[in-house]
Amino acid sequence: MGTNGSTMLEPLRQGLPPLDPAAVSDAASCALPARYEAVREARRFTRRTLDQWDMGDRFDDVCLVVSELVTNALRHGLPGSSRCVTGQEPPVRLHLMRWTERLVCAVRDPSHDSPVTRETDDFSAESGRGLFLVDSFSDSWGWHPLAGALHGKVVWALFRLPRPGSGPSAE
Repeated sequence: MGTNGSTMLEPLRQGLPPLDPAAVSDAASCALPARYEAVREARRFTRRTLDQWDMGDRFDDVCLVVSELVTNALRHGLPGSSRCVTGQEPPVRLHLMRWTERLVCAVRDPSHDSPVTRETDDFSAESGRGLFLVDSFSDSWGWHPLAGALHGKVVWALFRLPRPGSGPSAE
């Protein structure tokens, strides 16, 4: 991925109508503590949210991607001291946003470092496959640095949704 914000966001726009933040039909977010149990909390939050949106059928793929994005944020996006500090705003936040034809999962963390994909074919390794899985299970993914008062970055994954009325039940 490049370093230009518009380049990093381009996959959100490919083949879909323009992304208008005001046109979000549903959005939910949760703050996650800087501990690995947060991955389980993110999965529960994702399950509840998708069920509320009547999208439970997308849970398996979305949950796998959410798990990988949150794990990467906890493992690579936090300075060592953030993992054990209590009493402050949790440094990782999960956002789920739904438009008519897409669902976006975004995870914010305080690091400015770009996500790095593994350059090896060793799929038997115990770690390092997270972004490969994100790429495989989502329709596109990317990241962008935060600006202004927010520090860090957002790593996102996009899932295309069937157009209303074009699903199997519409036939």
